[in-house]
Amino acid sequence: MKILTFDTSLDKTYVTLSDSGNLLSDEIIENHNEKYHSAFLIPTIVSILKNNKITMQDIDVIGTNVGPGSFTGIRACVTVARVMAQQLNIPLVGVSSLEILSKIAGNSNKTIVVLDARKQHFYSAIYENSKEIQAPELVSNEDLLKLDFNNANVVADKFSHDYLKENGINSLVYTDINADLGKYLNAIVLEKINSFDKDIFLWSKLKPLYLQAPPVTISAKNKPVQA
Repeated sequence: MKILTFDTSLDKTYVTLSDSGNLLSDEIIENHNEKYHSAFLIPTIVSILKNNKITMQDIDVIGTNVGPGSFTGIRACVTVARVMAQQLNIPLVGVSSLEILSKIAGNSNKTIVVLDARKQHFYSAIYENSKEIQAPELVSNEDLLKLDFNNANVVADKFSHDYLKENGINSLVYTDINADLGKYLNAIVLEKINSFDKDIFLWSKLKPLYLQAPPVTISAKNKPVQA
């Protein structure tokens, strides 16, 4: 079973290809000059397929990060994943950023993942023994501190780490660890596709996990004219 996964929602673009659990390709792309890393998603997928001498028709499952994270990045990977899965008529597995990041701390202990959502809010989720104890949610800075951090591993981005540290809570900064999040995503997708009925992984069911409304800007020429 060949699984193609990609993630443009976090700090870099991660693209992996595996076959029966064996990783065939693993690419990590950072921002390049003025181009955001998600701009390299399609060329990277094409390159991986070519290097492994396979076509998209050989892919059995697609997996992608559905967020939360960069709104632009979420739109990019979810749109590409949905189009591919629809055209190929294959399962599409969505995984949250927070579940991917929880793997940094391992599977056995309680892990709390925290990401900055701006405007004094955070995304948080709790995992233990590879199970979701608390689903990803948007919480205020006050409510975040009400979580039980005792005996928990905490994974965060830099901003969240600094906020937690100010309140006496230690955490790992995932960007400092430089973990290969693509490998984690691929492993999670394999686990899910083997654990659940494939009929639930329809492309039409995949939705972005924004947790809050994407930012909307209105150009000056489109603004309503006041009388």
